[in-house]
Amino acid sequence: MGRTRRRLLHFSAAACALLGAAFTAPLGAAPAAARPPPVVAVVGDSLSAEFGLARGSGWVSLLAQRLAARPSGASVLNASISGDTTAGGLARLPALLKEAHPAIVVIELGGNDALRGTPIPEVRRNLDAMAARAAAAGAKVLILGIQVPPNYGRRYNDEFAQMYAAVAAAHDAALVPFMLKGVADRPDARDWFQADGIHPIAKAHPLILDNVWPALEPLLKR
Repeated sequence: MGRTRRRLLHFSAAACALLGAAFTAPLGAAPAAARPPPVVAVVGDSLSAEFGLARGSGWVSLLAQRLAARPSGASVLNASISGDTTAGGLARLPALLKEAHPAIVVIELGGNDALRGTPIPEVRRNLDAMAARAAAAGAKVLILGIQVPPNYGRRYNDEFAQMYAAVAAAHDAALVPFMLKGVADRPDARDWFQADGIHPIAKAHPLILDNVWPALEPLLKR
């Protein structure tokens, strides 16, 4: 066999090997798409909707700023509405889950239910349903608890606080027992609230975020 013929055979063998490798790859295979940054959806009421505040100064906006500086690139969807109740949050949750596909759902509701005298079992049913639907959609859940004014009575206050813990335990959700800790329970609390005595002023919102962050951050890593 001549030298030229041997070279042609070697070339042909190499070409066949390359063609074989190409045809063994899955047809239509494409590079794996990058996973979109996780979305943190906050479903709350006026405590999260920047009621009475300049835009960008509420704790949810501060959370968005903090997450934007992190490698995960997580974004925040603030689905909070002033005056909303647990029933209202439950009614609009399915559409939010379908459209936004959040990785984490933060539930901050219940205060307006208490102000309206809604029975605690009813409030809990709504929170239970919200946590269950969010988890079924593949989202991690964080429950933010609140406390009602002392004039509601010790028994009601205790049962209301225990409700949040019970919902979190039932659905393996993360929990912040009292999102206004360090704000509503401080000696000079009146100086940290707006004239209505219900909504914290801007300087309180970094403290609220500091209460939420230790429970939220681990969910971003899971």
